[in-house]
Amino acid sequence: MEKSTNVNSAAYWLEKNNVIAIPTETVYGLAANIFDEEAIQSIYKIKGRPSNNPLIVHIKSIKELYKYASDIPVKAKLLANAFWPGPLTLVLNKTAIVPNYITSNKETVAIRVPNHLLTLKLLEQLDFPIAAPSANPSNRISATTAEHVENYFQNKIPFVLDGGSCKDGLESTIVGFEMGEPIVYRVGALAIERIEKVVGKVSIKNKETSAVIVPGMFSKHYSPLTPFYVVNSPEELIKDSQHQNIVFIGFNKRIENDKIKNQFLLSEKGNITEAASNLYKTLLLADELQPEIIVSSFFREKDLGITINDRLKRASINNQN
Repeated sequence: MEKSTNVNSAAYWLEKNNVIAIPTETVYGLAANIFDEEAIQSIYKIKGRPSNNPLIVHIKSIKELYKYASDIPVKAKLLANAFWPGPLTLVLNKTAIVPNYITSNKETVAIRVPNHLLTLKLLEQLDFPIAAPSANPSNRISATTAEHVENYFQNKIPFVLDGGSCKDGLESTIVGFEMGEPIVYRVGALAIERIEKVVGKVSIKNKETSAVIVPGMFSKHYSPLTPFYVVNSPEELIKDSQHQNIVFIGFNKRIENDKIKNQFLLSEKGNITEAASNLYKTLLLADELQPEIIVSSFFREKDLGITINDRLKRASINNQN
């Protein structure tokens, strides 16, 4: 596997109908030409991704939206103008050009403009959009560095476009529309409060349903291999635990207990944006230590704390979704 900052090399591999990894501001993605069915099927195979889980289409600019989406609600246009490029995915009625294998045979397409300099340069060079689900095996922790991708897929993809550490560190927020009104289907790196400043109050349907509507709705996701618990009172869980080798992941306050052999604070300064950015890389670090269990606590259900709590729940063995 080649790891490089060379955008021309990334374009070469994609134009040769290969799957590669690319950086975005959210997480790294496994990328392929949306019009190459074989390459898209390779993404599903490499990830072990269920075939009923549609892919997000990444486009170079808002001008491209009208090629791939139709009947675009007014509030969708407002959101795209406010937050693209950025960590917002819109679920819209697709045009005939969008292949069914991208959307799991649904009439809607998930689409966004990523906000990463290298990937925007790459998209400018290509004459096709790319599908790019997160570059991790299904249900595992999302990759936020090129090294994470390398560890996951050493011999399975030829190239990683190395864009450094992902700034946001959480997947995009996914917004769909019912009767023209926005519905948040996946909380993400774009906080609900920021969306509501643009379009008013939004509904949230952030749970798995019998028919997966959009990417990222499976309730079990983002999981370390180590048993992981997220609770309101980690001190009590650790005190009562029989385990003697525990890793604790906290926001900005440590816990004193001899059973905790390692602990990580997501933001010693108490900055929720920094905590969100550090979440996945910290989970991966904790997992590599091979403790008996990993323990974390819930965050305040506000701003990006809502997204962090969502990811903690989905990753945990005591999954409460």
